[in-house]
Amino acid sequence: MGLDTVTLKIRRGEGPGPSRWETFKVPRRPMMNVVSCLLEVQKNPVTADGKASTPVQWDCSCLEEVCGACTMVINGRVRQSCSALVKDLSPEGQTVVLEPMSKFPRVRDLVVDRQRMFDALRKTRAWVEIDGTHQLGPGPRVSQEDQEVMYPLSRCMTCGCCVEACPNYNDRSAFLGPQVISLARLYNMHPSGSMQASQRLDALMGVGGIADCGKAQNCAEVCPKAIPLTESIAVLGRETLKRALFGWLLKG
Repeated sequence: MGLDTVTLKIRRGEGPGPSRWETFKVPRRPMMNVVSCLLEVQKNPVTADGKASTPVQWDCSCLEEVCGACTMVINGRVRQSCSALVKDLSPEGQTVVLEPMSKFPRVRDLVVDRQRMFDALRKTRAWVEIDGTHQLGPGPRVSQEDQEVMYPLSRCMTCGCCVEACPNYNDRSAFLGPQVISLARLYNMHPSGSMQASQRLDALMGVGGIADCGKAQNCAEVCPKAIPLTESIAVLGRETLKRALFGWLLKG
């Protein structure tokens, strides 16, 4: 296996149609990542056996593991392609295998439609509501203890890694996903966001909510930001149980 090139084996296809594998070889450079490799293919879309092809389609934006757009399955593990370095994936010239995430509809090649994740954010009101855009003055103080809990939760970029690894998240299930549960915990802790806490808990008690989590813990294993997803599931599990038992006391 030569170390002057990088061999990419890419699963390609359009929409729900059949897939095909294509292999490309690109020049190896120090510290190049998977996105760099795909850019080389884009410049010269010729397969390893010399057949003219088309540029491979993929998503990316920030290139610093913040936006979550470039998520794909690399060598069988879901992760961001911008932070996946060739020196780690192919230290001795091994083939790097790229596939689109399987839990979302494929658009083309490595591009998938993650709309389902954003719909789940709407269902759980995963944001902090404000009344207009005028100057509201300083908000309530957040304790140091709460800040230390909230900051790791705030790093979620809705990349899709957790749901790709989750056995309960698929096209036959309504499960909203672990990222939504964790973000509900974050915004329920926020001094302003807590005003909609009951609505978020109600959403998580409904179809596709927290009861659909199978506790496989795969999500925490693949999260690129090391978010304590299983801890959030446990915390919100207790909160939804309390609301189910005593929520009627708050309804007037």
